[in-house]
Amino acid sequence: MIRKESFPYIGGTLIFAFFFYVLWLEPLTFISLILCLFFIYFFRDPERIPPEDPNLVVSPADGKVIMIRQGGDTLCPNSHTEISIFMSPFDVHVNRIPFDGTIKEVVYTPGNFFSAFKDKAYKENENIKITLSTSKGDIIIRQVAGVIARRAVCWVNKGDNLKRGDRFGMIKFSSRVDICLPSNFKVNIKEGQKVKAGQSVIASL
Repeated sequence: MIRKESFPYIGGTLIFAFFFYVLWLEPLTFISLILCLFFIYFFRDPERIPPEDPNLVVSPADGKVIMIRQGGDTLCPNSHTEISIFMSPFDVHVNRIPFDGTIKEVVYTPGNFFSAFKDKAYKENENIKITLSTSKGDIIIRQVAGVIARRAVCWVNKGDNLKRGDRFGMIKFSSRVDICLPSNFKVNIKEGQKVKAGQSVIASL
């Protein structure tokens, strides 16, 4: 499946390709078609089947785990463990709910667009914070914009009841997703590990 957010990008590159083709500008036609194929690839939204065990937390994003830390200089509540996942332009960018729960709060914070790897991006970049109320405590997810990703999209609202693996948003075109887990969850991944949204187990009770 391809997300509807891709339609302006795919449609625009096809129009440019046709325009350049009519003008016999073959190199530009070729470049436009390559961009069109990239957008089709980037906005892909494959089906994901989460594990059956209800005590498992799945990753909210595709990508590479770049940070795991607890306490100290984090944006998480006390005793929560924070996990940051970096998404490259080649990862699936649709984000998924990590655990069954109800949306308690959705907060948009404007900010900068530093590279997602930089420390200041962690605190200063534009982001959307989603608080998920679960039977095991609140889980916080932050969609963080980056130097390329200039827009995070959230499809859920306060009061929505969601299941683990449900889609809740996406980020264009590459950035990071942070998740804060209560202390009763045991983290099952390591920094540098690759994960897939809605499928890879990142923690358990």
